[in-house]
Amino acid sequence: MNRLMAVTIIGFLCGMIGTGLGGLITLFVRHPTRRFMAILLGFTSGIMIAVVCFDLLPEAFRLGGVLMSLLGIAGGVAMILAVEHFIPERVSEKYSEDFNFVKSGILLGIGIAIHNFPEGLAVGSGFAANDYLGLGLAIVIAIHDMPEGIAMAAPLRMGGINKLRIVLYTVLAGIPMGVGAFIGELLGEISLAFICLCLSFAGGAMLYITCGELIPKTQNIYKGRFSTIGMIAGIMFGIYISSVL
Repeated sequence: MNRLMAVTIIGFLCGMIGTGLGGLITLFVRHPTRRFMAILLGFTSGIMIAVVCFDLLPEAFRLGGVLMSLLGIAGGVAMILAVEHFIPERVSEKYSEDFNFVKSGILLGIGIAIHNFPEGLAVGSGFAANDYLGLGLAIVIAIHDMPEGIAMAAPLRMGGINKLRIVLYTVLAGIPMGVGAFIGELLGEISLAFICLCLSFAGGAMLYITCGELIPKTQNIYKGRFSTIGMIAGIMFGIYISSVL
């Protein structure tokens, strides 16, 4: 098999399996209570905050500096604001008031998909340097993507989306990793400034969605401390994942 094709396939599989498994995990709970879903959404919000603040942005700062990273963050927020403008408040009576959760899941999926592209660049560049480095990065990133799949699937589940569609959407969010792996292997050496912008752009998008969509909704689902406890637990888990992987 052509080397470029093999690296691209590995990128696609790792991205799609990683986020897809995260979405699948969310479906194991058959009849979730509102309190449980508040904890889950709080937990996933915490994961996203930790991933952005302790993983994406520090790496962006290292590669391109703070000013360029801030530019990328602003661009990510602006992109989500533009996308949000074209998403209707409701698509049909089928989802009724729960469509707000569907909207959050869609926006978060966009942010995760953007995030997966520079991860794919890292995998492709790793393979260009050394096969063991590339494979190791691919495995680590696939594991890293699982909590992101959970974060995307939880609000979709609350919005009443069909289980098979939830898994499909989380799998689709991993596709850009394959595209990034293709470009990374093809070019070998990617501009550090370009990767910095990609990472910070994704970070800005995910921060806006988490702070503007997910966190407020956790308080609306269930009034109490459980969502906050879940969020803190998610931040702690996200820090652990970022430090270990």
